[in-house]
Amino acid sequence: MDARAPPHQQTAATPQLRQQHGGGGDFTAIFTVLLSFVVIAAMVLVPSSSTLKNSLYIVHQVPEGHVGVYWRGGALLNTITDPGFHMKMPLITHFEPIQVTLQTDLVRDIPCGTKGGVMINFEKIEVVNRLHKDFVHQTLLNYGVQYDHTWIYDKIHHEINQFCSVHSLQQVYIDMFDQIDEKMKDALQADCTRYAPGIEILSVRVTKPKIPESIRRNFEQMEEERTKVLIAVERQRVAEKEAETQKKIAISEAEKDAHVSKIQMEQKLTEKDSSRRQEEIANAIKSSLNEVTTSCIFRTIKEAEANKMKLTPQFLELKFIEAIANNSKIFFGNKVPNMVFDQRLVGSFLQDVARTGNLET
Repeated sequence: MDARAPPHQQTAATPQLRQQHGGGGDFTAIFTVLLSFVVIAAMVLVPSSSTLKNSLYIVHQVPEGHVGVYWRGGALLNTITDPGFHMKMPLITHFEPIQVTLQTDLVRDIPCGTKGGVMINFEKIEVVNRLHKDFVHQTLLNYGVQYDHTWIYDKIHHEINQFCSVHSLQQVYIDMFDQIDEKMKDALQADCTRYAPGIEILSVRVTKPKIPESIRRNFEQMEEERTKVLIAVERQRVAEKEAETQKKIAISEAEKDAHVSKIQMEQKLTEKDSSRRQEEIANAIKSSLNEVTTSCIFRTIKEAEANKMKLTPQFLELKFIEAIANNSKIFFGNKVPNMVFDQRLVGSFLQDVARTGNLET
């Protein structure tokens, strides 16, 4: 058809064209439906983490340990979904999974200069951190999805350089190396607590830095010399301990011998004292027996002397009279038995006997 034809001619020709191409409308509708079905199937079935495909998804999956965060037209939405399948508007709403469990960020190749001007390099530093679920929206709103680049990767570079700049190589490499982990953790957590409270720094693992080869050899030689000194000190300490042990053994043996000698001496003294006491007891018994014997002899002598002094005529006469008086026999009649004498005669007889006895003595 001529493009310069009048409008009424074009209008008249249009029904003719429509009649000539009467089946074209049906084919276009079928093609559109088929294309839509393919696009929908691709959006549902084809997995991908790219930004474009995340925007094309209708049904999307939030993995375990993550939450789903959404943007619409570049603006962050307040909607946060839990793990599982969810639906969103394709092309309009963008989706990103954000991890809220423990994750380890690996920071590599951190150069720094020490206080003395020596350049060293930390090949690897691991930072174990976690973003709390309640602070996901606030953190992403302020620092974006790559929040860890701001508060972990870049921050660890800054803190390592700050630490190296105020310490010598000896301190960084040997003396204070065991403290770097805690110092980095405290420094990172302090800034996160102040500016990004949802980020929790759990631990920092710092590997030994690489130092120039010549300095490393010097450190190795120093360590060897230090090891030799420590070995010598330990040997001396062992020798001192052995000498002290031998001394204690000798003292113990001497104390044991002295104790045994003391016990034996005390035993001998006890035996001597026992013998002495036995002799004293025997002497005391003998002396007592002598005293008793002497006392008996003396008493016998005294009794004899007393009896001798008692044998007077008067005493004998008294005894005779008492004996006669004690006689219970009574004689009656004109004659008295011949055996009964006059007491006077008997008394005279006894006096003569006593006198005769004195003369004989």
